[in-house]
Amino acid sequence: MAAIYSGIHLKLKSPQTPWEDKLKLARFAWVSTQCLLPNKEQVLLDWCTHALTGRYNQKVEFSQDVLEGLWCYLDDLLHSRKLHSLLKQGKTISLRLNMAQLLLERLQDSAHVASTSPLCVSTILSVCQGLLSSPALSSVFTTKYELIVDLLAKLCSLACRELQKPSSPEALTTESATCQDELMTARPHTQPAGDLDSFQIEPITETPPDQPELDADKFLPRPKENLRAAGLFEVLLQALTCYLSVQRQQANPNRVFTMVTNQLIQPLVLLRHLLTSGEFTPSHTHLRLRQQLSRDIRIKIESTLQAALFPSEHLNAYKEELLPSKEESGKRAPGGAKGPLKPVSAILSKLTAEGWCEPSVHYPVKSNTLSLLFKFFLESYRKGRGESEEAHRMLCFCFLTRLVPALDLSLHGHSPSASPWQECPPGVPESWSLALLAVEALVSQALAADIYNVAADRIRHGEAQLKFYRALAQMLFNQSQPSIPAWYRCLKVLLSLNHLILEPDLDQLLSSAWVNSECMDARVQRARQLMVCSLLQTYTKLRQLPRLSSELLSVICQPALDDLRPPLLSEAVSVTLRTCLLDTPPSQGLEICTLVLESIRSCILPDLVKEETEAEEMEVDGEGDDEEKDKEIKAEPRREDASLKLFCLSQLLHVVLFSVKTLDNASPLPVVRKSRGLMEEMQQVVKELLQLLSTEKKTVKKKTQRKGKKNADRKESEVSEPETGAPWELKTQEAALLLRYTWVEVDTLFNIHCSKYTCLDAPQAAAASEAEGCAPVPTAIESLLSGEGVPARLQSSCSPMSRLLLKRLALQQMKKVLLDTSLLSEPSTAALLKLAAQFILAKSELEASADGEQEWDGQIASVDASSRLVAHWYLLTSNLPLITRYLSGDEVGRVADVLVSSLHGRHPGSGEERPPGCLTVPDISSQLLHSPLLAELPSLFSATVCSITQRMLSVLKAAHVPKVCPTLKEETGALERDASHPLSTFVQKETIVEDILRASKAGEPSVLLTGTQSKDLLDLLQILTTLNPDGMNAEDLSSVFLLLFFMLTSTSSQPPDSGDDAILLLKLFRILTRLLEGRNFPSVLKLMHGGTLLQSSVSSLLWRSNNGGFGATGSCDWLDLIRAVQGFIRSLVQLIIIRNSSVRLNLDQFASYLTSKEMTNPVAPSSGKPDPGASISSVHILLASLTSFSQAMTSNLGRSKPMDQTLTQMLTRTTASLGPAVEWVLKPPSQSDIQPASVLGQAFVVEVVAVMLQCELSSLSAEEKQQQQQLSLRHRSLYQGFCQQILKETSCAHRPLDFLVSCLHFLSAFYKAVEKTRGEREEEPGEEEKGQELDQLYMQILQSVHRLLTASWLSSSDVCELEPAVQELLRHLLERSTTSRFNLLLLLIREGLDAGRLRAGGHREVLPAVIIIKLLSCCQLPEPCAKALWLIAPQIISAMVFLVKSSSLDISLTLPFTVPTVMSMTSLLRQGEGLITNPHHVTLVLGALQAVPLDHLTPPVYHSAFLAVHEALFAIIQCHPQVMLNAAPPFLNVFYRLVASIMQEGRQRGDSDTDGDVFLQCSRLIERMYSHIAATAESFTTLSAFMVAQYVTELQKVTLRPDVKLHLTEGIYGILDLCLEQDIKFLTAGLQAGVREVFNELYSSYTHYHKAQRQGEDKYTV
Repeated sequence: MAAIYSGIHLKLKSPQTPWEDKLKLARFAWVSTQCLLPNKEQVLLDWCTHALTGRYNQKVEFSQDVLEGLWCYLDDLLHSRKLHSLLKQGKTISLRLNMAQLLLERLQDSAHVASTSPLCVSTILSVCQGLLSSPALSSVFTTKYELIVDLLAKLCSLACRELQKPSSPEALTTESATCQDELMTARPHTQPAGDLDSFQIEPITETPPDQPELDADKFLPRPKENLRAAGLFEVLLQALTCYLSVQRQQANPNRVFTMVTNQLIQPLVLLRHLLTSGEFTPSHTHLRLRQQLSRDIRIKIESTLQAALFPSEHLNAYKEELLPSKEESGKRAPGGAKGPLKPVSAILSKLTAEGWCEPSVHYPVKSNTLSLLFKFFLESYRKGRGESEEAHRMLCFCFLTRLVPALDLSLHGHSPSASPWQECPPGVPESWSLALLAVEALVSQALAADIYNVAADRIRHGEAQLKFYRALAQMLFNQSQPSIPAWYRCLKVLLSLNHLILEPDLDQLLSSAWVNSECMDARVQRARQLMVCSLLQTYTKLRQLPRLSSELLSVICQPALDDLRPPLLSEAVSVTLRTCLLDTPPSQGLEICTLVLESIRSCILPDLVKEETEAEEMEVDGEGDDEEKDKEIKAEPRREDASLKLFCLSQLLHVVLFSVKTLDNASPLPVVRKSRGLMEEMQQVVKELLQLLSTEKKTVKKKTQRKGKKNADRKESEVSEPETGAPWELKTQEAALLLRYTWVEVDTLFNIHCSKYTCLDAPQAAAASEAEGCAPVPTAIESLLSGEGVPARLQSSCSPMSRLLLKRLALQQMKKVLLDTSLLSEPSTAALLKLAAQFILAKSELEASADGEQEWDGQIASVDASSRLVAHWYLLTSNLPLITRYLSGDEVGRVADVLVSSLHGRHPGSGEERPPGCLTVPDISSQLLHSPLLAELPSLFSATVCSITQRMLSVLKAAHVPKVCPTLKEETGALERDASHPLSTFVQKETIVEDILRASKAGEPSVLLTGTQSKDLLDLLQILTTLNPDGMNAEDLSSVFLLLFFMLTSTSSQPPDSGDDAILLLKLFRILTRLLEGRNFPSVLKLMHGGTLLQSSVSSLLWRSNNGGFGATGSCDWLDLIRAVQGFIRSLVQLIIIRNSSVRLNLDQFASYLTSKEMTNPVAPSSGKPDPGASISSVHILLASLTSFSQAMTSNLGRSKPMDQTLTQMLTRTTASLGPAVEWVLKPPSQSDIQPASVLGQAFVVEVVAVMLQCELSSLSAEEKQQQQQLSLRHRSLYQGFCQQILKETSCAHRPLDFLVSCLHFLSAFYKAVEKTRGEREEEPGEEEKGQELDQLYMQILQSVHRLLTASWLSSSDVCELEPAVQELLRHLLERSTTSRFNLLLLLIREGLDAGRLRAGGHREVLPAVIIIKLLSCCQLPEPCAKALWLIAPQIISAMVFLVKSSSLDISLTLPFTVPTVMSMTSLLRQGEGLITNPHHVTLVLGALQAVPLDHLTPPVYHSAFLAVHEALFAIIQCHPQVMLNAAPPFLNVFYRLVASIMQEGRQRGDSDTDGDVFLQCSRLIERMYSHIAATAESFTTLSAFMVAQYVTELQKVTLRPDVKLHLTEGIYGILDLCLEQDIKFLTAGLQAGVREVFNELYSSYTHYHKAQRQGEDKYTV
């Protein structure tokens, strides 16, 4: 050993030994167990580090390969499991301190080398990672703070350089390969087999002591993915973690601040920016940088900056710099010399310095970093206690004033010159987009942190904050950027801070950001709309909406900056304005309208009338034609501008008047008088506008005549030019008609609802028609229809909007006529109403509505040529009940044709790309078809049905008809599409019936359809599906049904194997089944017997199947078709039985057909070899028909004795046919055949056998009543075999859900059959063994169900779908159960409710007991069993309470276990009403509900948990009211959790809100619970104020979605009804300031809306 020791040691130290041999010896010494060097690990580490140090100090010379080998050797040592195992055992191993400096120098060298490095950088990084992975080894850097700072700075710089490289992985791959080659060169092949550990980036795991070190330590080359770039960021994260721990240990925060600002802040913020900007881009994929790793690094960087730059010890230093004290303005604090005197200046100087990063990224890094620094500052210094809170707010504000100028923004404020933000030099930011984003982030954080207290700023600080924000706003206006969305958001945030910030520049705000905003980009439009909506809401809360409207009107009336202004009121702005006007006092709404009318009178009308006056004066003066023409050309733009402004104001007035609260009998008299004055003024404005258009008409005529005399050659052109009307005239006409329509609607509405208001339209119309001696309203209609309100020269060029308004005016006049009963009795009124209806119908526009895909946003002001058809169709369909009765049959047919045409051929999902709220003709038609309104319009409904049937008949006539078909005979000629005529006018019903019977007998189709024709029929069938069958009259229903049945029996797709047949038949069967439910369906049975319909439908299917018609049908379509056939048969048989007319005749016909010899032979003889696939599908159809026929008859047993006899006979015959068919299906397959059962599916076969068993049971019941004899099953062995197979297969492996449901149904039927045939004779001699067999079957079924519910492959939704079938099975098991059998079930439940299994992670083992408890509580039990259940119910509740509390600790168990357990407890509480007498057990449930998790859940899981808790509370308050007398506080605590959670989940989330329906449903449940609490006032009267306080406290924290807030508000109104006057005073005095403001707003709306309505209802309540 001494020789080995001395030899290796001496050779390593000997200068004569070649360095290559030394490296081999060192490797051998490390891995060899024969080398017993004292402190071997430390010796070898010292030798290696000494050699490397000597090489770089030029004291030792050796080759580059040896140098690489030494670095790799050191790397392998540092990563060796042996070394780390020794360190964990406490052995002291250290490195030379100069090793840290050596590594830093190598990193520095690699940072300056461009592409190829003399030393592979990945090896140096790996060495660093090995050092940092162990606290003992990392002491090389951590013992000296400057070293770890230097290491972190160099690693950050290296990482920034890698991130800024172009994403080309070739260079990295080449370098990695080069390093790999170097490593292999440095390691000769003669090295020992045992080497060091392979390098791993992941944490090092300790090797078990018994594992040989030889295999663990191997010198293997590094994989490429662990080289350089991949390992760089891992090492960086380790260095950041190590640095953070060292930084926290530093006692001098000034030193930390200085080091970070001098060396780290620049590389750290640059690295953070590069990581953030490249997180979701593929540019960094060559670095193999995971997103999670990137986020971890960013978090560490942010923690480093916040802890170093903003420690609590530096608060005074920031105060000294930002808040200079008056007393100490000339002297410095005693301790100031030791710390950073100006930390803000130090930080900003580093960020604004040049040259530390690329110029292209300097400004983005700076703008992103400033908002981050402000966030850190707020988190560190915002919170103060007591009197210091205001000082902390001011400190944060002063820091903000230093950050904004750093963005190169020049602020020119009016604050004192000492303010630092005023001293910034004027400048323009490098990127306005980035600058505005940074400003938005800064100001938003200031708003969220609540550092701006308006009152404190005004009283104590001379409005310093207000002046700063004003300067910021002026900068935004002076250098406006309306094409950047952030510009609007900055204004919105400033508005939220204080409306006074923007109020001095309100006109500029309205002009730049609303009226004259030109950018039409979608993002900009959205930001602009949000800002405008916020502006409206703010001034509504301030009760200053009239002032805002006045400023808006002044801006609108200013000269336009462009020829075309954007729309003033978009849809979002209109909705917000309507909402704001509802919260505005009526007087203010009227004031706004008055301001609009005054603006029209003072600013718009003079411009239009002035031009007219000048024109007349020119005629009198006799000026030359050329001069007149020049003046006209100059005047034209001014007129157009005035007309555009007039239209904007008209639109604004229309929205305001349609949104203000209408007058009623409770309106104050001054408001009524003011409203009447407003209407009079508006009427006068409308008159002047219409007179202006008429005057223009006369002036044009005069000019034309004069010009015609002077120049006869140009007469035609001069005369024809004014006929179309100038653009300004058309716009003025639109505005005039909009004002007139608004005036008529509002005037009529005021007159209807307010008796104190006198209609202005009636006296004027009466005076106008007094000379003619006719009624005023018809005169108004005649004038509208004759076009008197529109100049004749403008009628031909009337704009789409004007036409729509004229139709609305005509519609309004129709309403007035219909409200006057005296006018309706006059003979001329009906003719006039028909003319008005035809005018509104507009046949030319109606026919064009079905074509094209025009869109409309629903606003009148936006109607143009591209949306006129949609607007007209919307007007027509929304007023159909009013005008349909005055339309002729031909006109109603045209409407129906448009309705069907717009939907025919429409592709689903074609409108997904349209914006929300956008209307199209197909959308409107679809809504009309789905609404119940259509069924209430018999003429239109009948015309729609006729239109559909005629189109179907047209498709059938166009198809190939190989045989003579009277239904489609050519003698009928070309079918003219006229929806006013029913189908019977073209084809006799008897003819269709004959063709159906002929096709059924012949078994061949008479119509061959192409693929296109089949699709056309499917589209028409889809439209027909939406119609309500009850709305069809007997004629239409019989015609449609017979035509569809003709298609079922007589059509076939070409080619036969295309697969279209199954889809068409599926649709036909579904619609036929739906038509069976129509109230007029008996009219069909007068033409065809029910048995004939059943036989024809099945025979047509069998013919198609036998001829290979379903060969290409997919399995899903085939199964859907089978289900549709079964549904049709069940519905029709049910109808035949219920009608009780010729029941035996119809059922016997169908039963005889199904049980005939031809049908019972599965493989019908045919020419040649039969197709096995066709025969199997035929058997499938036969079994499905027999099954559904038998089910329908079984469900109707018990109606009457004769009926039961008839049905029993039929069931006997069907059962006899089902037996052989099932045996054929289950027969073992031969070598060449396929087993039919495998094709039909296990679920279907089990269902058939279950139905057969039920039929046999029904027959046995009838025999039992007739003769007392022992009952026996005919196919007992088949049923027993099925039962045993099902018990084996249900839980052994994954099974389809439909198969499991069928199995549970079969087990129910089988147990009932066994119980019926054997259970009743258990007590007889010799029957004891049979009773034991029944007990054994009972236990087998329970165990099988238990195993099934325990299966891990069943999801929560699968279990929910299985519950009805399991409950039915339990009901049959317990219906006649004995006490001993019931005790077995209770023992099973007791064993299942084991908390130990839940704690061990086996919640699936506990779940079956929970589900069985819920289902068991809903079963009707024998009296002894029921007593036993409710006797132990308290113990069950206690066990489940414990389970809920245990499972609530694991949030992942919420949906699969916690929610089902709560639902089981709820079921016990609901069913145990009056049976659970101890209130303590009910109170226990409240404790469990308190533990159910409601936070951090996905929306579906949240909804399930919320619903479960709510239903439990509802069961308690409804079924156990006696408990509420003492348990009201815990009940409210649980309910408060629901309220708080829905407020958090239902808050406004912007564009990411995709689960709104879930939270809306929860808010409805909260409203429902509030109403139930209010109904049980005796238990909650003393706690009502407490509930309101909780509500407003939570409401103050969030901004709720409007729909959620609506339901919550309605619910809390019911609790406010319980509050007494002293409760309101207590709440007003006891709540905090912010919460009190929320409560005052809530109570104000409660008093205004709810309380007044409730008091009005109380007057009529006895």
